Amino acid sequence: MEKATRKILVIDDEPEVSRAVRLTITLQEPDWQVVEANSGREGLAKLGQEDFDLVLLDLVMPDMSGYDVLKQIRLFSDVPVIILTVRDDELDKVHGLELGADDYIVKPFGHLELMARIRSIFRRLEGSVQAHEKPFVSGGLRVDFDSRTVTVDGKKVPLTKTEYRLLEILARHAGKVVPTETLLAKIWGPMAVDNPDYLKVYIHRLRSKLGDDPTNPRYLHTERGVGYWLSAGEEKK
Repeated sequence: MEKATRKILVIDDEPEVSRAVRLTITLQEPDWQVVEANSGREGLAKLGQEDFDLVLLDLVMPDMSGYDVLKQIRLFSDVPVIILTVRDDELDKVHGLELGADDYIVKPFGHLELMARIRSIFRRLEGSVQAHEKPFVSGGLRVDFDSRTVTVDGKKVPLTKTEYRLLEILARHAGKVVPTETLLAKIWGPMAVDNPDYLKVYIHRLRSKLGDDPTNPRYLHTERGVGYWLSAGEEKK
């Protein structure tokens, strides 16, 4: 069985810490790639441009706190995050986990502990992969996540990658309003949250392809000033 390669982003304003983490990982896993970012904003920019399997995130940085970085990450990505920090307070740990962190390591830490935590995250991810995922069905709309195909009343609807990604996010949160900022960040990255016109254009295109009337929608609804939501449905028997 081929050994999995991984890509890890280290966000820490102390270059010596980032280098030590990179050395620890690459000595034990030479095929893994470790990318360094020396500020929260730099880390967010890299996450918006590249795909990573894991983020190691420092809490204390000069430009923005690790908590704020984590909040931004969770707007557009489900990438696993391990917090690295000198803080050993239980409330800090709980706060980080509540914001979406997957684990928490207190500095200074040994290289064996770091690698054990990283491998534990990857084992959980591998164990949670589903071989088959049920399609989303709402009325005549069907979204097949496995084949990434969409049909309306049995007819295939050709979508671009961006249009499909938008519909997929809404389908996975059907019945709930997804904020505009969240959709922008998930599709175009964290730097796009101030450009709602991107989303309006794609919502219009998606409605047109689904044959949905914005004044009386069957599927795609607008919550003015908040975001968009997709009618919830049940899989057909």
